[in-house]
Amino acid sequence: MFFREVLATMNRERQIALFKEQCQAKGIKLTPQRLLIYEELINSVEHPSAERIYNSLKQKFPTISLDTVYRTLDTFCEIGVATMVEGTGSSKRFEGNLDNHHHARCVKCGKIQDFYHEAYDQMPVPREIQEDFQVLRKTVHIEGLCRTCRLPSEQG
Repeated sequence: MFFREVLATMNRERQIALFKEQCQAKGIKLTPQRLLIYEELINSVEHPSAERIYNSLKQKFPTISLDTVYRTLDTFCEIGVATMVEGTGSSKRFEGNLDNHHHARCVKCGKIQDFYHEAYDQMPVPREIQEDFQVLRKTVHIEGLCRTCRLPSEQG
């Protein structure tokens, strides 16, 4: 377990270093708010919304506004240090995991889980999509019911 924690810490440090480099390369000033928002994003496994990040940070940084968090997350997506997780019928959710991966989302509670599946990574893009779009990223989104939301109906 200790080794896994050390690797996670090293990965976060690498992400923060790359984040700082990307901000500098794109001419984005590295403010304390931006750094806190980014750290909150990469430390979360929940694919947080702007509201969740705001609520978490307002105690550490009382002058931060929800609008600042929204605009900052949008900027992070524009410069390529974060992505917006697509979904239906809920607020935007964000993540800092830029590794090629996919998502499974519970339609009841909204939980989003990352997963890695090489077959999905290798799946070809249909010709008609390739003709209409310059494909920048392929991500599979699976929707269903998570184990927690499914259990009550399976026990009854």
